Amino acid sequence: MTVITESRIAGVVRAAEAVLSHRAGSPVTLADPEDLGGSGRTVVVRARVAVNPLSMDRTLVIKALPADEDPRAFHRELASYKYATALPTESRPGPQLIASDPDVRVLVLTDLGHGRSLTSLLSGTDVVETSHAVSAWGQALGRMHAATVGGEIDFLAILRRGANGTDDVDVLGEAAARAVEDAPALTESLGVELPDDVAKRLMIACGLFADGDHRAFSPSDVGAENILLNDEGVQFMDYEWGGFRDATLDIAYALVTFGAQLSHVNVDHRADLEIAMVDAWRSEVYPIWPGLGHDGEATRKITTARLLWTWLSTVWMLPDDAAATVEDRRPGHAGQTHDWALHTNDPRVVVARWADLSAAAVRAGEAEIAEFASRLGAALQRTWLT
Repeated sequence: MTVITESRIAGVVRAAEAVLSHRAGSPVTLADPEDLGGSGRTVVVRARVAVNPLSMDRTLVIKALPADEDPRAFHRELASYKYATALPTESRPGPQLIASDPDVRVLVLTDLGHGRSLTSLLSGTDVVETSHAVSAWGQALGRMHAATVGGEIDFLAILRRGANGTDDVDVLGEAAARAVEDAPALTESLGVELPDDVAKRLMIACGLFADGDHRAFSPSDVGAENILLNDEGVQFMDYEWGGFRDATLDIAYALVTFGAQLSHVNVDHRADLEIAMVDAWRSEVYPIWPGLGHDGEATRKITTARLLWTWLSTVWMLPDDAAATVEDRRPGHAGQTHDWALHTNDPRVVVARWADLSAAAVRAGEAEIAEFASRLGAALQRTWLT
């Protein structure tokens, strides 16, 4: 576990004061810093604006990345916030960028307030509240996708202007491609044959990062851990590695990752929640992508993306000597994988994801994926849990 010291927090606050003062043209003073936790070695701090020459929010959120992290992560996140902040107010998926300093890797953002985390809503026992939260999550994803269709050229222009020579490759897509390349050998090592059609579907899913019929902006990690519900609705809080990709990757990512918060919910109700989330998402994107109004097409595409995410989360759990090193399969700096909602150190979560995928594939009439997911989940159960 990374410990963030008071001196590190103080340094981040001073850096934010400097960038805000430069932007304002006169001194800005911040006070009462509150450590919001962050992830990995990233520092996230809420601070009160004590002295300011501009009309500015009473509190701001400061996010700082370590200088030795993969620089592409910061430039991706900065470009993502710049792009999202330029959207109409009603279409912004999360906080607004106030100021930034690429040299010290500091972002200053509007404060979304305390609100309520989506994880707490999903882990609660109020069935109606959980159902509403899941539907709101799906709707928010859909609204974000609908609002950003056609914006990829603008996003790439922002990214390339600020990248300072770093490439604009989607590193999560790269990690997924490496995991898929390893799939035949890894499944064989578990005693499970990888059917040709399943291998093909994994390759198709990899292509959704760079291509696809439903391209829109994604913060990248749209798991419940990165979502806050406040008076203005669902807010996506972390844009690290954000970019444009096929939107079915996002709804599938949400489906794969939210199961860990629903272990207390019976199987039938979990299926109902999955359907509610997808229906809420489709209700928002159908006007721009009418093809997704067809149940068979939508389900097939989401199942394909879900297969990829379930496989990638499995690869991240396998021993280092199972194929290429785990570090090679993970995006960015070796420690960054642990920041993703997709990543887990609990083998029971991964086994449950294959069971959920198998059940969803059965409902979708995807017999081959259902059978493969069932066999692989059973093999992982034997390997890890017996």
